[in-house]
Amino acid sequence: MSRDDLVTVTGKISDIAGGGTYHILLQNGVNIKARLCGKMKKFNIKVVVGDSVDVGISPYDPTHGLITHRHKVVHI
Repeated sequence: MSRDDLVTVTGKISDIAGGGTYHILLQNGVNIKARLCGKMKKFNIKVVVGDSVDVGISPYDPTHGLITHRHKVVHI
């Protein structure tokens, strides 16, 4: 299944588990587990607790996702 077939939702990272797994609280209040996508690993993009991210969720397994984008925080 390609990244284009995933359902994209926005959430915040609530916890970092071992083995590269992140717990994410989605905007609708659901907690899921997710991993970083390959491009984020390749370009060494780090995510920490509290970051807002886009998560691609498979329609076959809605409890697991793939982190595809980290949103930048603008400090004023």
